[in-house]
Amino acid sequence: MTLNNFNQQNSRRRTLSTLVAAALVVLGATGTALAQTDYPNKPVRLVVPYAPGGATDVIGRVLAKQLSDALGQQFVVDNRAGAGGSLGAGQVAKSPADGYTLLMGAFTSHTINAALTPAVTPFDIHKSFAHISVVGTVPLVFVVNPNLQAKSVKELISLAKANPGSVTFASAGNGSPQHLAIEMFKRQAQVDIVHVPYKGSGPALSDLLGGQVNAMIDTVPAAQSQIKAGKLRALATTTKERVPSVPDVPTVVEAGVPDMQVSSMFALSAPAGTPTAVIQKINSALKVILSKQDVKDSMLAQGAIATYSNPDDTAKIINAEYAKWVKLIKDANIKAE
Repeated sequence: MTLNNFNQQNSRRRTLSTLVAAALVVLGATGTALAQTDYPNKPVRLVVPYAPGGATDVIGRVLAKQLSDALGQQFVVDNRAGAGGSLGAGQVAKSPADGYTLLMGAFTSHTINAALTPAVTPFDIHKSFAHISVVGTVPLVFVVNPNLQAKSVKELISLAKANPGSVTFASAGNGSPQHLAIEMFKRQAQVDIVHVPYKGSGPALSDLLGGQVNAMIDTVPAAQSQIKAGKLRALATTTKERVPSVPDVPTVVEAGVPDMQVSSMFALSAPAGTPTAVIQKINSALKVILSKQDVKDSMLAQGAIATYSNPDDTAKIINAEYAKWVKLIKDANIKAE
């Protein structure tokens, strides 16, 4: 064999080896892609980190049914209540990153917990999750006892400034979204008002109705029946646009406090490291689901406004939410109970 023939054969061997290696890479990538686009091929657990019956649970059940129909496998709600939602969220964070365990989270509460009690929160808000989409928002509303001499947010601010320390605001407890909304209002309006924490919205609203406290910033679903019955006076929703369920109530933008926009936010997330193809498949299904009128109506019945975002935007929204509460908690020196 001549040297030239040997070199030609060696060259052909190298070329063949390269082609075989490339084919194996392609086959491997194709296999992975097929495994991901085949998702889901078994039931999916949708963890709701609260007890049955609340807004997060109801929204989760609406989405679970819709995702089951859209993707052809059962999405099963699993209620894992405890630690203000942190227990269930922590369990999802530690689950396999395969798309078969998802979190239906109330991310206003999750970000507040992460900001207020980082040492005992069992997840890292920045690193533990692959966020899929914001699915809904629940606006808050300023409500006062009708005996209080304030028929608008501006009048409430004037009353509080004229009588420092005399206006009392109830909340659902220290560190709750309602409490942090009060602290935000205090700083933005530069008023001296008194925070009165309760163990939940129910007892807080009860004392507000009875006149033991003057005012509250609560979720629209919790307060709207009393607003419509004329037992509480609504001054403004904490939103940019008016809320459909209380269309006659002005927004904080209309009331002259534009930086007071705050809502409870719900989002669907997966454990960090979940394949991008899986995240995108769920997100694409949610984009269609959240545009359906019957879904919007079902969520609105819970006081939630159906909302959609892509995964990148969802991460940015949740990170911004966390940064907002971290700053407020630090500036106002808020401590956990």
